[in-house]
Amino acid sequence: MLDRIKREIASDHYYAQNFSNDGQRFVAWYLRRVLLRTPNEAAQEITDGPDDKQIDAVMVDDDNRRVVVVQGKFISAPSVDGEPLGEVLRAWARLHDLEGLQRDCNARLKERLEAVSRALQDDYEVEFQLLTTGTLTAAAQNDLAAFSVQLENMGHFAASLQLVDVPVLETLLAEADERDLPMLRHEIALDPNKTMVTDMHGTRLVIAAIPLRECLKLPGIRDGRLFRKNVRQSLGANNKVNRGLRDTLKNDRVRDFFFYHNGITALCRKFELSADRTRLSLDDLSVVNGCQSLTTIYSSSERVRALPENEAYVLFRFYEIPQRELAERISLYTNSQSAVKPRDLRSNDKVMLSLKKSYEALYRDGFFINQRGMERPPERDANKTVDAAELAKALMAWQCQRPNIAYNEKRLFDEHYKTLFRPEYDPASILALQTWMNAIDRAWPNLPLNDALKAGKGYTRFQLLYAVSTLIAHASGQGDKVPHPSATMAVAQNHANDILTFAANCLNEAMKNAQMQHQMSNKVFSPQNWCKSVASVQGATLAASTIVGMLPGLGAQGVLDKLKVPAPHFGLRWAAE
Repeated sequence: MLDRIKREIASDHYYAQNFSNDGQRFVAWYLRRVLLRTPNEAAQEITDGPDDKQIDAVMVDDDNRRVVVVQGKFISAPSVDGEPLGEVLRAWARLHDLEGLQRDCNARLKERLEAVSRALQDDYEVEFQLLTTGTLTAAAQNDLAAFSVQLENMGHFAASLQLVDVPVLETLLAEADERDLPMLRHEIALDPNKTMVTDMHGTRLVIAAIPLRECLKLPGIRDGRLFRKNVRQSLGANNKVNRGLRDTLKNDRVRDFFFYHNGITALCRKFELSADRTRLSLDDLSVVNGCQSLTTIYSSSERVRALPENEAYVLFRFYEIPQRELAERISLYTNSQSAVKPRDLRSNDKVMLSLKKSYEALYRDGFFINQRGMERPPERDANKTVDAAELAKALMAWQCQRPNIAYNEKRLFDEHYKTLFRPEYDPASILALQTWMNAIDRAWPNLPLNDALKAGKGYTRFQLLYAVSTLIAHASGQGDKVPHPSATMAVAQNHANDILTFAANCLNEAMKNAQMQHQMSNKVFSPQNWCKSVASVQGATLAASTIVGMLPGLGAQGVLDKLKVPAPHFGLRWAAE
């Protein structure tokens, strides 16, 4: 594994050009190859250097509502001892005092900690990841286990500890390598004495007791792909059910886990069982009941890994289900024991279904994704495929003029749901918003954005969408109103690249001014936090007004004319604060 990492780092000039030592390059490789961060994101998230306080990288992942803190200093060491590991763990404990930590850390970490502070206010979970190609000594393993317990007892925020050593790294890397594949494939080890194979009404199934340690090898737990056919994703470490699971895992009752647990239901399109019943190969694997259990087991990985072999088991039911309708019914009927996420609760809401019906009625080749994990049929147009989650963010940015809230999917489908999703909303405007988002994604690699903005694609995309709307409004003499997206369809189809360049300049100028104000006030400036504040909206609005006023003098009257939309095609913004 170490040789492979070195080869990949050496073959990509990005690492040599952006990072000064092997330690930084190793962590940057992990961010890019395993956590799937873009080059810009990885460069922003590396904090390694003088006064890094034993923190090599900090990732604030808005899509999954988590903060990931990475330390990977042991790249070439054959073993990791307790003393240096203790330094790392003590440094991580200081995150409970962000203000004190900020006072004596380097500038890059200061900026990251500002983003962490905002994320914790939004109840993000924290994942500490110790990245190593070495082997932990007995003392280091004891320290790691003790710190894992300490994390749970601190109580300031929900946190978990993950040792990413060679076996885990191989699994995570395999997941990353297969991220573009339409299905998950996995082979699981079985005990033939704890395995039953049968057929039920023409459906083959395997029922087996699986060691908890084997669960850590399942692909797609961390990024949720294993649960793509489930009606919900993880409910988080603070959920009552998950807290109970963690309590069981951390004491002697863990050996009775099999008896306390209802079992995990997994579907696959096809499976192959070895003749001796020791290996089960699964194609298109998906867990439809057991998301909470597996994510909790994964977040408690150090306890699970420390269990003696064959100490604790969980019941698995593997069904070979090629029929989609039966798979969906199994997913629905096996999930009734705890609440789902706001988005999942809304997936079959009458307003959501009304929007889906009206959109697909108008655009026969279009497709409206109202449920998480729903796949576009091959005969439908990818450019006319709308995901409800993306639509909610686009509506918040355009109709509500609040791109700073768009990143927070939980709030969009909870407190803002009735504001955003309206049964009478014009399907043509839905398609127009999707067309703008498609244009942003196509233009993204070449947009003249500040590196810090480009590193935050998850929220910058919607800041760009807002900037487009306000550019059109000012160019049309309607600066206090919002253009109907449908009225901008021709602009999106024919002139998107030109408009998006001006939108990028709006954001660059707005952030530059905000950064200068922070420096003058001797405050730490966090681009990520700025994008989540109303100040970013105000700054982009001012920049858009200025740019539109300058266009005639710059000889860009033609561009100004392209931006204009007749006054009847404007309305008031939807209120959402």
